[in-house]
Amino acid sequence: MAQTQGLPGGITVLERGWLSANNILFHGSGRTALVDSGYVTHAQQTVALVRQALKGRPLELLANTHLHSDHCGGNAVLQSEYPAVETLIPPGLAEHVRNWDPVALTYVPTGQQCPRFRMEGLLNPNTEVLLGERMWQVHGAPGHDPHSVVLFEPLSSVLISADSLWSNGFGIVFQELEGEEAFDEVGATLDLIASLQPRVVIPGHGPVFTDLDSALAAARRRLDGFTRDPTKHAAHAAKVLLKFKLLELQRQRLADLKRWAAVTPYVEMVHRLWFSDIDLEAWIDRLADDLVRSGAARREREWLLNA
Repeated sequence: MAQTQGLPGGITVLERGWLSANNILFHGSGRTALVDSGYVTHAQQTVALVRQALKGRPLELLANTHLHSDHCGGNAVLQSEYPAVETLIPPGLAEHVRNWDPVALTYVPTGQQCPRFRMEGLLNPNTEVLLGERMWQVHGAPGHDPHSVVLFEPLSSVLISADSLWSNGFGIVFQELEGEEAFDEVGATLDLIASLQPRVVIPGHGPVFTDLDSALAAARRRLDGFTRDPTKHAAHAAKVLLKFKLLELQRQRLADLKRWAAVTPYVEMVHRLWFSDIDLEAWIDRLADDLVRSGAARREREWLLNA
């Protein structure tokens, strides 16, 4: 769904759902640009949407708020469609992109896909980048991802918040799953966003929103609950990983999902560090049951279906 209401002219948000992150397209009279490119299985649709909106103009800039597969999985196809496009990424994983290390970039460990793409420059925090007709501030936003950035345009007071803030929370905190403390970083990023006081927030997933206070309050409540009981966060994250795979496949035999979990390093790690008191297959059964109870999946005999 394309959203323009409340945004400066020449900006369209392509709301994509949860397998692909939202795409923010700048197509006015200034520099054409796209922030975040979605997941690889939606890449051809992303290209079609961008091509339609640009009306024959080339895409000049492609920027990623962070390098999770749902935010940069369409980069390679867009670079093929627009060979002259300049691609900017946050600095933290730049060397792994240059030398293409899909393990260090987390695509192999999470069992996700992301075709190799190139990069020409960096979105360094405390700098600015030209998107469309205006300069946008680049702010470091660790928490969900230690290398993530958010982008803020002070004249229109619009924030591209990536997965640091949604209308109903924020993305899972991967460092916490690995046994490193990072909830404080989430809190610091929420403080940063509060200090910017954006009028409009474009999140990585879900609709554009304007009620900043309600979103921050919901995020802080969630963060407080996770801080008090990190196991609750780990259980939530495990279901998100399983749901993401189900979004990609749409339907899969539960036995095959169990086999996928057993050979996917990140899923195995979450099980080992947080839920080793239960057998892996029984744990996947429990996660699947939770997804069904929440309405996020359906069961048909041996199959688990996305809902």
